[in-house]
Amino acid sequence: MLPKHNRLRRSRQFSQVYRQGKKAISAHLIMRVLPLPAAPSETGAGPCIGIVISQKVHKRAVVRNRLKRQVRAALRTLLPRLKPSLWVVINLKPEATQCEYGEFLRELEQLFTKLEVIHGHS
Repeated sequence: MLPKHNRLRRSRQFSQVYRQGKKAISAHLIMRVLPLPAAPSETGAGPCIGIVISQKVHKRAVVRNRLKRQVRAALRTLLPRLKPSLWVVINLKPEATQCEYGEFLRELEQLFTKLEVIHGHS
């Protein structure tokens, strides 16, 4: 599980990212990123991330939870490289049920690079 200060928890935050965030798409993921003005009290120690997996991806909750755990594990390795003061929402496509940890890691890194939110990109 991601630390509490790195999670989006309110529906208001999710809807703001959906409305105002930049969007990038890969084969298995849709990512939206909303850069925030640097407010240290609001952002804490890094970006806030939310993962969304609808029932359209898979009917069984067991499968959806496994996918969410794999994405979270991939995010944990990338989290230190991300810029602070970001809100990120990651949606999984139905094709993601065939995906493994390595593919999630590669696609997440590509999407973060495309949206220019990894340190080293401006």
